Amino acid sequence: MTTRDRLNRVRRVLGGVLAAVAGTLLVLMTLLVLYQVFTRYVLGTPAAFTEELVRYALIWTSMISAAYAFLHRKHMSLLFLRDKFAPPVQRGLIVGTDVLVLVFAVVVLVIGGTMLALSADTNYSALLGVSRGLVYTIGPIAGVAIVFAQVLNIWEDLTGEVPIETEGTD
Repeated sequence: MTTRDRLNRVRRVLGGVLAAVAGTLLVLMTLLVLYQVFTRYVLGTPAAFTEELVRYALIWTSMISAAYAFLHRKHMSLLFLRDKFAPPVQRGLIVGTDVLVLVFAVVVLVIGGTMLALSADTNYSALLGVSRGLVYTIGPIAGVAIVFAQVLNIWEDLTGEVPIETEGTD
């Protein structure tokens, strides 16, 4: 098995896990909103906990989806400026951007997110009574996933190996 095969396997497995978690959270949010609408308009007594739970699920979904986007290089980027340069400069810009994202993920998401989650550990949400530290753990989790994605991306940038696109990443 070549290095490229291993990297593609890591990308495929991590992408599958991230997509499954994000998809599950989207289904959960949909069901919770439908339940809230049912209790509000049919039963006349809205279930208040669903609003807070949907908000937390939305935060988790957006962070996991961001990690997925970095993994498959599907994040938003401004290519018109990069494309004005010669290929060696373009490659340097791509590597530099990937390194900056890696540094951001480590410093802000992993380290800062861990500090935030630990500091909010004794703070509890109003309706659910869940520790906000538990809610904020998505920062370091998504940060670690983005770090893995960026390490793969930087490896591909430096070696020139293009990943084999997996089905359904669009």
